[in-house]
Amino acid sequence: MGREVSESCIDSLLTEMVSSYCNRFYADKPELAARRIEAIGYQVGHQLSERYTMERPRFSDHLEAIKFICKDFWSEVFKKQIDNLKTNHRGTFVLQDNRFRWLSRMSIEPSLETGQEGDNKATEAMSMHLYFPCGIIRGALSNLGIPCAVSADISSLPACSFVVRIKA
Repeated sequence: MGREVSESCIDSLLTEMVSSYCNRFYADKPELAARRIEAIGYQVGHQLSERYTMERPRFSDHLEAIKFICKDFWSEVFKKQIDNLKTNHRGTFVLQDNRFRWLSRMSIEPSLETGQEGDNKATEAMSMHLYFPCGIIRGALSNLGIPCAVSADISSLPACSFVVRIKA
């Protein structure tokens, strides 16, 4: 029971954080809201990575660190491993989660489902919820000594891909 309560609290916290930054603090500046949400995620990821790697030796290369994120880190944070990992072996990794927890309970309002303008608003609303996990991934990898940029793409709810580009 305790686990269910804490997971619902995280869901509510994420929803309220995105709502507050998008509708109150930076209502006219969505790019600033996105940066702030991502920065909060970065701090969370940095601290979680510190906690989860405390007893481990340092990783020898980028791939080993990414595998840690996909298996151990993702399991701790989302209670499952990443479903698929792809790389071009030149510093770009795609982490595919076919049932991303934080999108699994989301739905699009029926009024937003029709028309091009509705699609854009729905996509923007969903993408705002992905800045936090992008920040978590970037913060965790930064703590492991891997500077990177992280972006997300929603293929179809609740599937989601995170693209990690290692900075040279």
